[in-house]
Amino acid sequence: MYERIITHNDMDGVVSAAICSYVFQIKDVQFAGPSNIIKAEISISEKDIVCDLPYPLLCGLWFDHHEGNLQDLTYRNISLEEIKGSFALRDSCSRVVYEYFSKRGIYLPPYFEQTVQEADIIDSFNYRSIEEWRRETPGKLVDYSLKASSPTLREKHRYMRELVRWVRDLPLEEVVSLTKVRERIERYRGEEEKMLKLIQEDSSFLPYDQRGEIIIIDLTRHNRRPKIVKNLAYLLYPQALAVLEIHNLYDRGVKTTNLGLTMSLSINLNNRDHKKDLGEIMRELNIGDGHKGAAAGTVYADSKAEMLKKKEEMLRKIYELWLSQGHEASRA
Repeated sequence: MYERIITHNDMDGVVSAAICSYVFQIKDVQFAGPSNIIKAEISISEKDIVCDLPYPLLCGLWFDHHEGNLQDLTYRNISLEEIKGSFALRDSCSRVVYEYFSKRGIYLPPYFEQTVQEADIIDSFNYRSIEEWRRETPGKLVDYSLKASSPTLREKHRYMRELVRWVRDLPLEEVVSLTKVRERIERYRGEEEKMLKLIQEDSSFLPYDQRGEIIIIDLTRHNRRPKIVKNLAYLLYPQALAVLEIHNLYDRGVKTTNLGLTMSLSINLNNRDHKKDLGEIMRELNIGDGHKGAAAGTVYADSKAEMLKKKEEMLRKIYELWLSQGHEASRA
């Protein structure tokens, strides 16, 4: 029936793949980012299950939870009813997958419920405080292991395939006790200190952001893109409401003048009634997509001068759209 799972290269993608792997006993798992699907860089057939990624031209089952991907179907005149699988606006794609099979009476191991609960929180960044975010739950530790550096992309994907199998077969408490997982967790902890130092060096607020609401992490000065976890910026600027990372894109290891942007809301807004929607900002600018709480986009430039100009313009437009969504952020 289905022979391969193509899933997003993050924690949510791993858990989504683990559930599908359990149900269909699939061992072949491939990891991808949204652009790989949009640019049709992967050959996909009806024998493939696609999770947490844009809808391809063809697949066997599709699971997703991104509002922008739903809008894309509308633009392409594709009805959800035509697609096998499930789409729902949930905190994680893992939740969509879990509910799909549960509603069909398919037995799922009891430990999947906790695994999916952790995926919900991690993917939506739905923490109530910085202390809760930093608490090392089993899911958080597994996510640390994913964030640890790997010598090569091939090695990272090899680890992620192993992780899919472990998450499929074991509760997260047992997964984090495995030697290879523990090694990567410890590696991440060491790398986090370096990331905090780099973030401090490359962070600033826009001159017209008088409230200091959006932390800008500008990595364009680096010849190689540094590896950081941008949300660590909240440890340095705990009162900020969002963080925006901007970096150059690379083609086969060569720095280009194209820019990548990723943005996420602060934990400070999780307990408030607000109208911020980062995915909508990216869609409004026609540069990308995302959730209300996290989004990403790409800006293309043919020269360094054009890149610098577009970077300044894009930061200004993002801030203007941010303001247009309202300042109200009262405690719920």
